[in-house]
Amino acid sequence: MADSVQQRLTTISEPNRFRIVELLRDGPRSVGEIVDALSLGQPQVSRHLRLLAEAQVVESTKRAQQRIYRLRPESMREVSDWVRSFAVLWSERMDRLGSFLDDDHASDEANERGV
Repeated sequence: MADSVQQRLTTISEPNRFRIVELLRDGPRSVGEIVDALSLGQPQVSRHLRLLAEAQVVESTKRAQQRIYRLRPESMREVSDWVRSFAVLWSERMDRLGSFLDDDHASDEANERGV
């Protein structure tokens, strides 16, 4: 899983691909709609979409003469799960820091009372 998450994060980190992912978060779009929204050339958008598809971030279907792209929720779920694993780590560390500060504060109060 770590390799696929790394590939997806690397792919999404490019600013134009990040913007494409944000556009597709709101729903499927045709290549033409993405071109218009980003003010990029069609060849550039197609290249970015190809890279996103290779990283399994997006998938496409053909409707008449158009290619419609949408996010692959399962791939984004893997990224979300990976990020969430760090949130748990930070939460535990913040809890330990809070306990330490509480203990230190209680010790300071006891010293002030002369205990």
